[in-house]
Amino acid sequence: MTHEFKTPISTVSLAIEALQDPDLLGQKSLRSRYLGIIKDENTRLGQQVEQVLQAAALDKKDFKLEVESINLVDAVEEAKKHFELLVEKRGGSIETDYQVQTGSLEADPFHLNNVLNNLLDNANKYSGDRPSIRVAVREMNDRYILAIQDAGIGMSKEAQKRIFDKFYRVPTGNIHDVKGFGLGLSYVKTMVEAHKGSIQVESEPGQGSIFTINLPKRQ
Repeated sequence: MTHEFKTPISTVSLAIEALQDPDLLGQKSLRSRYLGIIKDENTRLGQQVEQVLQAAALDKKDFKLEVESINLVDAVEEAKKHFELLVEKRGGSIETDYQVQTGSLEADPFHLNNVLNNLLDNANKYSGDRPSIRVAVREMNDRYILAIQDAGIGMSKEAQKRIFDKFYRVPTGNIHDVKGFGLGLSYVKTMVEAHKGSIQVESEPGQGSIFTINLPKRQ
């Protein structure tokens, strides 16, 4: 859950820093964008504070999905919006590739959003300079395939075997600003499986990683 607090705080800080730029005073569209970001992230922080106790329930499997019909593309776009400013600040980009007909999915929007945020956060943090992130969604007959790819530091075969274990963190070499408790991907796997889906990772050291989620359309 630490992802869910640190990312909006960082994004708000960047937006405030941009608003303090004197050159921005006459640019109403940019000011509106940054003020909108601050408002959205503040709302998201409030929601996360209310939901933080759900993390303890994961250990006991004592949680209940609040499933509703959502649009997967809209969910990806919402998650992407939270990270664009962070990625752009580092000279990078997030690209999307949607091959969908309806995008309709039955899922718990809160937990699905957390899954997407965790994966995008990792893609950003483990990318070094100029993150290049790609999110692809494919709609099949009865399911969706969602892939989040980065061109970052990647990981060894041994790390891939343990990446979804609780408290495990990939060695980061010279990247010293990657912090956290190693709970993110364990949470992601728990939530994907709670939605009757699966997740896998493909990676090579120095070549980046691809996390692929397979989700049924209906619960």
